[in-house]
Amino acid sequence: MALGFPLFRSALMFALSSRQRRRVLVADLISTAVFPLAITGATAAVPEVTARLPGAGGLGPWIVLAYNGLFAAALLLAGVTADRSARTRFFAVGNVVVAATGVLSAFAPDLSSLVALRAVGGVGAAMCAAGGSSMVLAVYPPEERRRVYGYAGAVLGSSLALGPIVAQALMAVGGWSLVFVVPGAVAAVAALVTLGLPGLRSPGVSDDFDLAGAVLFGVSIAAVVTALGLGLGAGVPWWGPGGLVLVAVVSVTGLVRVERRAADPAIPVDLLRIPAYRAYAVATGAFMGMLVVGLTVLPQLGAVQKMGPGEAAIMLSLLTVPSTVLPLLAARLARRLARQLVTTALFACTVTAVVLQVTDHPAALLVAAGVVGLCLGLTEGVPDGQALTYVPSQRGGAGAALFSTTRMSLETLTLAAATGVMAALGPSSGMAVAGAVCFTAALIVQQAVPSRDT
Repeated sequence: MALGFPLFRSALMFALSSRQRRRVLVADLISTAVFPLAITGATAAVPEVTARLPGAGGLGPWIVLAYNGLFAAALLLAGVTADRSARTRFFAVGNVVVAATGVLSAFAPDLSSLVALRAVGGVGAAMCAAGGSSMVLAVYPPEERRRVYGYAGAVLGSSLALGPIVAQALMAVGGWSLVFVVPGAVAAVAALVTLGLPGLRSPGVSDDFDLAGAVLFGVSIAAVVTALGLGLGAGVPWWGPGGLVLVAVVSVTGLVRVERRAADPAIPVDLLRIPAYRAYAVATGAFMGMLVVGLTVLPQLGAVQKMGPGEAAIMLSLLTVPSTVLPLLAARLARRLARQLVTTALFACTVTAVVLQVTDHPAALLVAAGVVGLCLGLTEGVPDGQALTYVPSQRGGAGAALFSTTRMSLETLTLAAATGVMAALGPSSGMAVAGAVCFTAALIVQQAVPSRDT
């Protein structure tokens, strides 16, 4: 069994009936489907929104950046707060915030109002993500978390794969407003599922709360994520990302000083000291980096430009569809082969990236998309489930939030690095960057995770 498991097994768990535990999981899975749709829908709607709503055109990208930035900023604070409050109530409030901002976004009078609503929605999304993980980990013991995160991987993978299609369909049916209303409606359903469930508040919670540390950590992450998002955009003046990087440096400096003095630091440093937890966080960030870089790079390759619409659609399907159908199988394989499964998939992604440096033949691209898609599908949710077996039940929100923050940061950094290299060396070099990250992650997992991580 994984190192540290006996200690965490004895941590406080809430005894619920099987039906109540299923309701907790269903509520979290419904909410999990919202986030990718909220991002892909907003991204697809930006051109139409900026054309129809009054306001400076430069605000358009902030419809997405504000949501992402506030999500990143609030995630750890939301996780710590969820662990210290009634978990199901906290989760429900987050979904109500997402629902309300989604509906109000459809009636935004101008771009600045829409950006403000999206920022609030990002905070609500952080409450949903952290609150959902906090309540799930409080009722499911470590030995069941691999299966639970197999379901979560299936939902997340499906939402990521189908998000662009759903967003385009919603815009075709009802215009840009529907891409905000529909995710809000789904979030409202998630909140309703929690009605009547116990609050799941841990007894004897300490009054000490490192609010300053949580806020500074959030500001640091949000500044970096937003700076990279701006840096990837065209025509953005240098002082925008540069100013945000300066904010991040100042915040990190303050964070180090605060955390050294805090009796109970906001950042769960003890989890970061567990090699397997760190390794799996890096692995899932590498996989997501490969996905976003692949979706960005493959359509730009010369051979793809010569493909017909049908072949291009097949290539993208090979890259994304496995994540909708394979995560449950992955959860079964992970019971005994988690380390081997993750490292093999990371090495396979690395080899695929190398192959794309020497050929862009249409057949090679289709095979590459299929291999990467298979690797992503067979590992969707696996690193999450493995890493979170090390997290004590009463700290599930903070542990999951820190894991997600690591994944998001590495994914964003990978895309930023790939974009910069592509500008200098051409599209295929972007895959080389993602492949190098996967290779590094594979070595880290091999070294840090016990050979039988079950």
